Amino acid sequence: MVLPNHRRMPSASPWTMQLNRFSLRRWKPLLLWTLLALLTFGIFRAGILAGSSSSLPTPKKLRSSLDTHPSRLSFSTHPITQLMAAAEERFRAKVSKQSQTLPEAMAEYTRRYGMPPPKGFDKWWEYTRKYDCVMVDEYDLLMKDLKPFYELRGRKELGDYTHDPEGTGLDKYGWALGGGAEMRRRIAEVASVSSIDLVRVRSGVLSTLSINNDGFVDDEVSARARGLKSMLGKTIEGWKATEEEKKRYGGDGRKFGAGIPDMDFPVNAKAEGRVVIGWEKWQEKGNYTPSTANENDAHPLASFRPDWRGEGNVWDSWRRTCPPNSTARKMFSSIRSAMIDMTGPGMTKAQNGKIPPTFAFTPSNSFYTTSFCDEPHLHYTQGHFFSDWRTIGELYPVLSPARADGFADIKIPSHYYYGSTDRYTYGWDEVNLELQETDRGEVAWGDEISGARGEGVDDRNLVIDPAFDGHVNTANPPVDKITGRESKRNKVFWRGATTGGGNEPPGFAALYQRHRAVRMTGWDVDGNVELWLPAATYSTSTGLSNFSAQDPTIITDPPLTHISIPLASLNRAIMDVAFVKTTNAEQYPGGLEKLMAEHRFSGGVYLGGHWQYKYLLDIDGMSYSGRFMSFLASDSVPVKSTMYEEFFGDWIEPWLHYIPLSASYEEIYNIYAYFSGIPAETVEEVFGNHTDPATGAPLFQPGQAIPGAPDGDARLRRIARAGKQWKRTIGRTLDQEAYVWRLAMEWARLYSDDREAMSMRI
Repeated sequence: MVLPNHRRMPSASPWTMQLNRFSLRRWKPLLLWTLLALLTFGIFRAGILAGSSSSLPTPKKLRSSLDTHPSRLSFSTHPITQLMAAAEERFRAKVSKQSQTLPEAMAEYTRRYGMPPPKGFDKWWEYTRKYDCVMVDEYDLLMKDLKPFYELRGRKELGDYTHDPEGTGLDKYGWALGGGAEMRRRIAEVASVSSIDLVRVRSGVLSTLSINNDGFVDDEVSARARGLKSMLGKTIEGWKATEEEKKRYGGDGRKFGAGIPDMDFPVNAKAEGRVVIGWEKWQEKGNYTPSTANENDAHPLASFRPDWRGEGNVWDSWRRTCPPNSTARKMFSSIRSAMIDMTGPGMTKAQNGKIPPTFAFTPSNSFYTTSFCDEPHLHYTQGHFFSDWRTIGELYPVLSPARADGFADIKIPSHYYYGSTDRYTYGWDEVNLELQETDRGEVAWGDEISGARGEGVDDRNLVIDPAFDGHVNTANPPVDKITGRESKRNKVFWRGATTGGGNEPPGFAALYQRHRAVRMTGWDVDGNVELWLPAATYSTSTGLSNFSAQDPTIITDPPLTHISIPLASLNRAIMDVAFVKTTNAEQYPGGLEKLMAEHRFSGGVYLGGHWQYKYLLDIDGMSYSGRFMSFLASDSVPVKSTMYEEFFGDWIEPWLHYIPLSASYEEIYNIYAYFSGIPAETVEEVFGNHTDPATGAPLFQPGQAIPGAPDGDARLRRIARAGKQWKRTIGRTLDQEAYVWRLAMEWARLYSDDREAMSMRI
């Protein structure tokens, strides 16, 4: 199959997401709408219509102390240098503070959460000691997910409790009255919804089932429920009552929490989050759903329909999670806008007048650094706001592998992380059905490239065998022509399908996260990218200030030097980003023909084929990326952009174990420049005809690259090694089992009518 030319129309900026191939006549009205929307947005931001600035919510974006223009920075003050140092310090401090004994762990639990640990905490602790679990105290994200359910009160009219002598809704121990009955009721109600499966525990036996009664036939297998069942199965033995407990309590001891109690876990079968609760409902503490007069009244999900059917969309529901005075609740364009041609996420960063958008590094992933309440126009760039599946607007316990901001799902480890498959698991041997420490497709890092010695990147020095795929054919990995040793390719690599969002409302697929990434990294885009390099060679006699092939002076803390590079030239040298297949191409404006004309497509690759690249781009699809753990396990560096929080969020450290990337992706070029500089092929293409004005000599010799940071390649490799070590020691299946066991103990207490009896006190 011959792919069409991927040439796009010129634009004023490579960061402007324009669909210029659409007819001008069609887009004139929308451009007017765009201008009007942006004008209104500016008015609201200024506070003219929204009230005084003091009444506005505090922006969620993290403000870095490194809010300095790059022209005034050097290598030591470069944001990446400081972010890496701070990340390592935070992680070391966190690990050093973990509890070492059961009494310490119990005291820390009570200090953090204001209640005693759940029953069985001592057995869970024994498990963590037996298997050397590191993060034994870091469960704040889990407890944050569960907190609303601890606040649930039962319904007196349904007999959940008989009296409330203090009028507080709490028993004498401080537990919500009737909370267990209300929890069980809500689990039974949400189980009736399509694409919600149950993991059921009865007499210590686990099973999975689906009992939805809305008539919708879900063609997705409940792999997530089966994954949770497998993880729970590992904890069953630890839950079993000891002989002493059997004698003390009689029977098998399960009645008093000595063994795993009977309970149900509702699991989301979809990739997308399910539960979205409005801001006003969160204010009804302990009573998040409408009360019913008696048990025969219809519950809120009795007439639930799984898809939107034109009756709303995710964004309409989600924006109601914002405070009433937020921009998302006030803007008319927050409802349903025809605005498609718009500036990307870099727009607001560029307006601050301090840091160029390509130099604005994010300290963490976008879950923590993006506020759709304050900047609602950004929602057009995230596909999960356009999901076809209706969200649940009341507080129900639903377990999902990831949670986007504003959603109320409870996080569990993904079945992609826990199970072993050749598509998602590093080192999986599908022939012998065993996990190898090193994947057969792994490629050695190669000789260190030292910016301090003026060395740079030139992948033309590698011998590349096109037949090498890291899976079937592993005979000839990339090899350095000069040394004859294996060496990873100095490129940013990504392959995936055109997933990323639904079609409700239609017409926005071009702005979804994967589509934007593929277009931005195209090999024929227009415009320049602005780079600031902490290169270790400099000469003031050249037009490029810090860079010269003549008489380089080595310095340990070089200042940053600005270079503007044609984006297409740089992309061809450092980017290998492409779609491999289309899904729902009819949802893309213009259909399949436009989709293929405006994006690069390439052949599929095995998971093992990724390991020949140093940089592995990791982008959300319909939800979280299922390949992240395998990327961490490899000897390459994950560069992750995500809007999702996952179960391990308390345990991992951005800029130490992986490189976080903003939702705009714009800073990826200065990330590359910091670690790897500018490749020789780009230098030759852009500066090949440039000469030193003083001597007339070529500014750069053939094959000469512009280096990055003095120890940029070593720093990049350090992140790869730290991520690999994290996966081996903290991101293991054993740690996922510890997390699920901890969840199950909390779940058993939430499920119980006597929460005090399900608590552990010394």
